[in-house]
Amino acid sequence: MRWTLQLALCTVSVLLSLSSGESKARSCSEVRQAYNVKGFSLVNVPHQEISGEHLRVCPQGFTCCTSEMEDKLNQQSKVEFENLVERSSHNMRTTFVARHKKFDEFFLELLDNSEKSLNSMFTKTYGKLYMQNSEVFQDLFTELKRYYTGGNVNLEEMLNDFWSRLLERMFQLLNSQYHFTDDYLECVSKYTDQLKPFGDVPRKLKAQVTRAFIAARTFVQGLMVGREVANRVAKVNVVPACVRALTKMLYCPYCRGMPGLKPCHNYCHNVMRGCLANQADLDAEWNLFIDAMLLVADRLEGPFNIEAVIDPVDIKISEAIMTMQDNSMQVSAKVFQGCGQPKPSGIGRSARGISDVFSTRFRPYAPEERPTTAAGTSLERLVIDIKGKLKESKRFWSNLPDDICAKGNLTESDEEQCWNSHTKGRYFPEVVKEGLTNQLNNPEVDVDITRPDTLIRQQIMALRVMTNKLKNAYNGNDIYFQDSSKFSNLLGVWMCRWR
Repeated sequence: MRWTLQLALCTVSVLLSLSSGESKARSCSEVRQAYNVKGFSLVNVPHQEISGEHLRVCPQGFTCCTSEMEDKLNQQSKVEFENLVERSSHNMRTTFVARHKKFDEFFLELLDNSEKSLNSMFTKTYGKLYMQNSEVFQDLFTELKRYYTGGNVNLEEMLNDFWSRLLERMFQLLNSQYHFTDDYLECVSKYTDQLKPFGDVPRKLKAQVTRAFIAARTFVQGLMVGREVANRVAKVNVVPACVRALTKMLYCPYCRGMPGLKPCHNYCHNVMRGCLANQADLDAEWNLFIDAMLLVADRLEGPFNIEAVIDPVDIKISEAIMTMQDNSMQVSAKVFQGCGQPKPSGIGRSARGISDVFSTRFRPYAPEERPTTAAGTSLERLVIDIKGKLKESKRFWSNLPDDICAKGNLTESDEEQCWNSHTKGRYFPEVVKEGLTNQLNNPEVDVDITRPDTLIRQQIMALRVMTNKLKNAYNGNDIYFQDSSKFSNLLGVWMCRWR
């Protein structure tokens, strides 16, 4: 009897306990509302918590999530993470896109303005003589533009050729009573360096143009590479282990009936440093690249200022022509001595000698007459602006997890009232350092540190190549550039090599 009574009491106790548990089953109404706001259908979404043994990511206690819901939230986590990275890197990426466009427009318009200035003033000053020989000057600007836009142009050889051609043309004009064969004119051009018919202008201009164009072209190329690298790295490759960790952080609170609960700050850090481990490894090379860009920017402001070189190029060439005219008799005598006496052409010189035409001093533009400043700004203002933006982008990739996990935005500022991966409460694990090798002990993301991301390694290579070119440009040295279109395609070529 005693044993029977005890059994009956236990049975009643269990039944009462079950009845009490069922009455305390939590409602999923908040979860249903939040889930619907995300754009998902509420069909088959439970109204009250159900047993969670079917869950593969979230804790398997009582839950408001079905397997189908967990799968959808898994995909949602991936999409939201991709968007987070895109948004967080938007300003930095926009900087490179906008500044590349602005610098490119500036330099090309600067060249156009300089060519228009020279053409206008030489036409007024030298008239028909200039118009008959204008292709010499047009070719100069064509080759300068081709060099700047990435063409395979040797600046020194091109400038030497310009002065040789100009000497040949002027020598014929100043000695129009003689007939000169092509072989004779080739002999004349050989005396360019020895006789220095244009004074010191060619030497000075060559040094200034070469350094300024190398710096300008390399800097714009650097902006293009920075733009391409940033855009590619921002398209993050989200591996399954990262998706799992993101779902657990962002949406497992839904399954536990707490859709408004944000993750703890340090918890978010560990997840993001695991998911962005490869991006953080880009940081060292990125910082070296930014430093090299800043060095070349300093050159553009100072001794390699292309605006200061190109703007008055018409005046400098005119000075060279005046020097040639002043020394024409001595130059002609030495050429005749070295190349032989030419045959008379049978055509006398005009009443108004050619020397009279060239002695008309070149009148440069007054400041108010010059074409408007290229792209509506000055190189100095452009450089000051870009230097500030470049400095802001240093350590961007290693700081990206911090930016994403900013308190009050994605995470909860109250460390006691946040999601810690399984419930509401403080998150105790330490935050791991950034970078792939430091993720070995990441408590939230299972990162394979033996398999670096191929795309990131390729971007590191692209930055390394560009940094080397920038360092050479800083010292006034040129490295052969592919055509700009081909150089852009190198990123894809390097990608294939890494594969």
